[in-house]
Amino acid sequence: MSAPETKTVTFGSGQRQIPTASSRASKWYPTEDTPIPKKALPEAEGSGARKTARPTSFRPSLQPGAILIILAGRFRGKRVVLLKTLSQGVLLVTGPFKINGVPIRRVNARYVIATSTKVDVSSVDLSKFDDAYFAKEKTEKKSDKEEFFDGAKPAEKKPLPETRSADQKAVDEAIVKSIKQTPHLSSYLASSFSLSKGDRPHLMKW
Repeated sequence: MSAPETKTVTFGSGQRQIPTASSRASKWYPTEDTPIPKKALPEAEGSGARKTARPTSFRPSLQPGAILIILAGRFRGKRVVLLKTLSQGVLLVTGPFKINGVPIRRVNARYVIATSTKVDVSSVDLSKFDDAYFAKEKTEKKSDKEEFFDGAKPAEKKPLPETRSADQKAVDEAIVKSIKQTPHLSSYLASSFSLSKGDRPHLMKW
């Protein structure tokens, strides 16, 4: 049996409940937070192990073929075509490069505005484009001394692999053919989005 939280002490003709030493508050706070397992937390009772990561859910407007406006990064203000959605909330988009100079790249779904204009991308083969396709090549780690002396040198610009250029041309060819079927769509993609004084984005119809 566990010790009672209080004990009864007699003072003269009366009695008083006094907390035991084990139930008294500590005079000192710990210098570091003690980690508490998730199972031990009150809100986790009956829930079993830790919660698994939920799959990324995209906005309904982010459908393949939708024309997006990029809001941040090197190509902010550019209009691009959404090819497909990737894992971890990332979108695969292209300008196409032949029209506005935006290559096949990944964009965070939080930094785009989806418009109501769409392009048919059903004829484009996108099976090879995944997260592994954009993975960087592993390089040998340099020592601190080598990094110190190499820091003053200008960084060498690596040439784009020929496979990337061939893939870009193949995707552009299929999308440009679909874009030409809609009048003025090519010039719409070539123009950049911007706001002027007095514009109200929340009242615009995208």
